[in-house]
Amino acid sequence: MTADSASAGDEVRRATAADAAEVAEVYLASFKATYDFPLAHSDDEVRRWIVDILMPTHEVWVAVDTDGSIVGLMALSADMLDQLYIAPGWTSRGIGSRLVELAKRRRPAGLDLYTLQVNANARRFYERRGFRQIWLGDGSTNEEHQPDVRYTWREAKAER
Repeated sequence: MTADSASAGDEVRRATAADAAEVAEVYLASFKATYDFPLAHSDDEVRRWIVDILMPTHEVWVAVDTDGSIVGLMALSADMLDQLYIAPGWTSRGIGSRLVELAKRRRPAGLDLYTLQVNANARRFYERRGFRQIWLGDGSTNEEHQPDVRYTWREAKAER
């Protein structure tokens, strides 16, 4: 895989197993900065999940600052954008947009994703990037038991 250039010397690249610990810290910091409720799992359980499950079973990409620090992450499965987290202090710099554009290039047939209904910033972010809401949930299907929303994106077909 080739790296994807980002502005100001940042880089978007495929994550390696050596990145797992730092990926976990970005995930945890971002979640805690976004939500007023706790994760369904302890920090150590999240770290193990990232090492043992997420990294080996998903296509994980990271945004890296010029000093080599991971400042964002994205995980793709076959047809889902499963995780997108940007480190606190690094939002609104185009990192999430670059990761979503990469996801669309990697999955041109389309993508779905879930986010929590309370996350108005994420909902606006995805809607501005062409995702449309297709389902509202009551929280019974996610581990945090928070109302969620499913979005879908399909590449627009050129008219003939």
